[in-house]
Amino acid sequence: MNSSTPSRTLAHLAGLALLLASSACRSDAPQAPSTTVDKGSAPLLARIEAERGDAACDADDQCHTIGVGHKACGGPERYLAWSSKNTDGTRLRALVSEHAAARRAEDTKTGMMSTCSVVPDPGAACSAGHCVLRAANGGPGGTAPVAR
Repeated sequence: MNSSTPSRTLAHLAGLALLLASSACRSDAPQAPSTTVDKGSAPLLARIEAERGDAACDADDQCHTIGVGHKACGGPERYLAWSSKNTDGTRLRALVSEHAAARRAEDTKTGMMSTCSVVPDPGAACSAGHCVLRAANGGPGGTAPVAR
């Protein structure tokens, strides 16, 4: 018997043990959701952004907010500022509704969980000719959090 045979056998056994251990870790459980928007809702979000355009405004009364996305516990993920000066609000609301349905389906498929925190509507204002979300202190320029 060759002296390398026991070490070769040990190496083969170690490799086999590693192979078995790695295959035992396989799980069919839902994977953690991606931090990016799923392909199903991404095109809709792009259409929402295109419909919203540059949110040009002349005054605050042209600025509005719209909740976008869908949290697993309900409600929007975030808000966007938009302007009624050049945007068809009916069309924008329809796209947002379609996007929320797609996000809802994605959440169901992936088993998405949520913090169930409420994302408050920050309101919008006209600043430098564009509608922007109001900051937490009530002034223009804020951003609404994205929360799942």
